Amino acid sequence: MFRPFRTTVLILAVALGIAVPSISHSQAGLFKANPHLYPDNPNASTDIAAAIVRARRENKRILLDFGGNWCGDCQVLDIYYHQSPNAELLEKHFIVVHVNIGHMDQNVAVAERYNVPIKRGVPALAVLDSHGKLLYSEREKEFEHSTPEEITKFLNRWKS
Repeated sequence: MFRPFRTTVLILAVALGIAVPSISHSQAGLFKANPHLYPDNPNASTDIAAAIVRARRENKRILLDFGGNWCGDCQVLDIYYHQSPNAELLEKHFIVVHVNIGHMDQNVAVAERYNVPIKRGVPALAVLDSHGKLLYSEREKEFEHSTPEEITKFLNRWKS
């Protein structure tokens, strides 16, 4: 019911670099926006290749998180990643690779390779198995205005 207001408040706070309280019913705490969440890497393929090696060794899946440091919804998604039970699910089952799309002008070929339509907006996610095979790619901006509970459901669905 108040989800658009909550998301607007979080996006505004993240954009201003303010520590924001989690407005989730399941978790309370303070989190600070990460202005360097997405690395300045114009070719994320090397990060993904390293994640595949690690995922194979640790028997985990790979979560590709496409976004930009300017993106408020991307910052909110990262806040949700750090809340319980999401933090534990990510630690146990996934290798997360943040893919910087710049201003829709970086890592475009990487997004295309994994069928992630970044032109529709970010954050956008893809899940790979431990060998780099695509298992899931976001199609309809499911994570633009998500909740911590929706992230938990997603992670439980795709964990190894």
